[in-house]
Amino acid sequence: MRFPTGKEFLNWPHKAVTVLGMSGVGKTTFAQLLQEHEWFHYSVDYRIGTKYMDEHIADNFKREAMKNPFLRELLRTDSIYIRSNITFDNLAPLSTYLGKPGNPAKGGIPFAEYKRRQAEHREAEIRSLQDVPDFIRRARDVYQYEHFICDSGGSLCEVVDPDNPDDPVLRTLADNTLLLYIEGTPEHTAMLVERFRKYPKPMYYQPAFLDAKWAEYKDIRKIRNDDDVDPDGFAVWGFEQLLHHRIPLYGKIANNFGYTVRMRDVPDVTSDGDFVNLITRTIDQK
Repeated sequence: MRFPTGKEFLNWPHKAVTVLGMSGVGKTTFAQLLQEHEWFHYSVDYRIGTKYMDEHIADNFKREAMKNPFLRELLRTDSIYIRSNITFDNLAPLSTYLGKPGNPAKGGIPFAEYKRRQAEHREAEIRSLQDVPDFIRRARDVYQYEHFICDSGGSLCEVVDPDNPDDPVLRTLADNTLLLYIEGTPEHTAMLVERFRKYPKPMYYQPAFLDAKWAEYKDIRKIRNDDDVDPDGFAVWGFEQLLHHRIPLYGKIANNFGYTVRMRDVPDVTSDGDFVNLITRTIDQK
């Protein structure tokens, strides 16, 4: 949703904003702050993990439990119950399920299985984003929040076509919310890469991009068999490739559907009034 002037956004009685950008730029910081000021916090990652991927995640836990004779018997007789405990601050069960491709001796999973789980995540993310209009309604009708903020996942740009004005996901978001891209800095990008080197975690890739980078990584390291790929090695290398792939996609989304603020503006926002004023100024400067 776009506004001719900042004043029109300011006068919007029930504001709805979708924040997007790379990991660590301040999306969740905004959402958690605003939740204290009558804004409903809708976390796309939480919705993915608790609604659309919940059974997949639980089944993965159960497959591991079935390897233990003691737990196997309890599971088969419905004597125990296993499920994930995803929270806004802990998405580890979802990350663990997605996994990393490569050598099983190093915790990797077969590349074909990895792609299957990636496809599940893609579908779950699309459906979670398309749930936004319903949650805007529920936020007011059920929970009595005046305003709404959608804390999008870092891979939103991977499941949409920013060059298509009729992209169904972006159209849903833009028709119901103001899209706000938080642009990072080169220093932030370098920090993300360094942090990822220390703590590699699963990521979502576009299918064609994943296929190309998987082949490229194996070619660079003269690896012939998928099972010889070091899972963490590919994860770190792939993450850096992914960062440079995503940044222009987010820029296109903002240019075509929304607005851009800088990561350096985030620390100055300490109240809902600061957040609204930041958007108002951004609209007037566009």
